[in-house]
Amino acid sequence: MIDTIAHSLPHGITLQCRTRGERGRPVLLFLHGFPEGAFIWDALLEHFADPAHDGGYRCVAPWLRGFAPSSHPPEAEAYRAKHLVQDITALIAAECGDDGSLAALIAHDWGGAVAWNLANQRPHLMQRLVIVNSPHPGTFLRELQTNPAQQAASQYMHFLCRPDAEALLAADGFRRLFGFFDRPDGTAPDWLTPEVRAQYRDTWSGGLTGPCNYYRASPLRPPREGDAAAGALTLPDSMLTVNVPTRVVWGLDDPALLPGLLQGLEQWVPSLTRTEVPGASHWIVHEQPGAVIQAITDSLSHRTLQN
Repeated sequence: MIDTIAHSLPHGITLQCRTRGERGRPVLLFLHGFPEGAFIWDALLEHFADPAHDGGYRCVAPWLRGFAPSSHPPEAEAYRAKHLVQDITALIAAECGDDGSLAALIAHDWGGAVAWNLANQRPHLMQRLVIVNSPHPGTFLRELQTNPAQQAASQYMHFLCRPDAEALLAADGFRRLFGFFDRPDGTAPDWLTPEVRAQYRDTWSGGLTGPCNYYRASPLRPPREGDAAAGALTLPDSMLTVNVPTRVVWGLDDPALLPGLLQGLEQWVPSLTRTEVPGASHWIVHEQPGAVIQAITDSLSHRTLQN
């Protein structure tokens, strides 16, 4: 059974976490994205906590800062990368001890953005990194500056920065938010069962300002008239290099994050393995959990062959 615990961190943020597996085992930490919650990882927590898998792992999935029921400060500045990295650094210390490290950090979407930064700044905190449909900041910046297709695919970011975004997203029973999950033909996916809808509704009912503030706090969005955004940004290689062994898992049918984001990753991630999944969208954790589980298993088994 999955447990829920609250980690009150030294800097005043509380992260509510779903956990499975005994303390003292190697730790797997799972970070969700927008507009998700910790519950998206439940099947993976159950799988990897099973002692049949290398004796079982301690699996931890927090609701990130801003997502109910974790702390959700109202100011956009509170969602800058340095604060998000501070949260996860403190959470790792709480689960692994001050000198411990994760067996692996697994992250999707905005959780991946935090994970890329953490792996760059504090690589000693993890033995392996698994990124699921979350662009590396170097390739994302390049594509936002030069690729019209990615610029068009990322226009939704400007909507989420609007001051009335929360109200528009909450209207009509969160109709717009549930619409993010729709198939290309406009129908709801099979995985969006009544039970999963209720989990999302519970998270969103706790407030949407925090989730929207991730977009307001970041300059990584497509440039447009009156908002230079990514067009005015430069990032040195020192902020982009990740020397942790890394596996990137990518649903190739992601309409918001195009496959061009995978090109050139080796420039900044020398120990890289890619697992490309045809037919999977941005919501691959829901759609094909088995593919994600297999990729994590391969990473933990130190398999580095290209898939």
